[in-house]
Amino acid sequence: MAGRGRAEIENGAQVVSGQLGKTIQRLRKAYNLSLSELAEQSGVAKSIISQIERNETNPTLATIWRLSQALDVSIERVLASADEEPFVEKLARRDTPYIVSDDGKMRLSIIGWIKTVEWLQWYDVSAEPGGSLESEGHQRGALECLSVLAGEAEVDVAGIIETAKAGETLRYRCDRPHTIRAIGAENLHATMVCIMKAAVMD
Repeated sequence: MAGRGRAEIENGAQVVSGQLGKTIQRLRKAYNLSLSELAEQSGVAKSIISQIERNETNPTLATIWRLSQALDVSIERVLASADEEPFVEKLARRDTPYIVSDDGKMRLSIIGWIKTVEWLQWYDVSAEPGGSLESEGHQRGALECLSVLAGEAEVDVAGIIETAKAGETLRYRCDRPHTIRAIGAENLHATMVCIMKAAVMD
């Protein structure tokens, strides 16, 4: 594999992928190899290969390297194939992290994927009437999209104020101080997407 030595691979780091086992199994069957035959050719114990294929263990990169050599494919292809498989992930309500505003009246549940947090953040917003969330400016060019599902919201971006009701969306630069408020008599419910690496807008 280009750019990586055997010693670097054998550092004990583990590869965690729910689809990796299916990829190994598919490649093994494509070569008409039994578990015993793949174990003999790779030097990886038959029981370990079986556990990998059933996704009961997270193999080290060294193990994946040995299996990829035996299957005559690059380790990049094995890992890429695993990443390209479809998956469904469910996060229980109690396990969903959230942020609460200083006044305790607004709650942002973090429903976006942790792997995208550096460039895309996605929240479910709920607030009592009068609740507000004040934020410092994010990185230059960052953009927020607030879509109101129920109630009414007001957004104040450096003194420029706009409101939105259910069915309406506000898009605004969030690379400067900004505040979201729940106005009106109803509770506010909205979704908010923050694009952290949007193109800089003049």
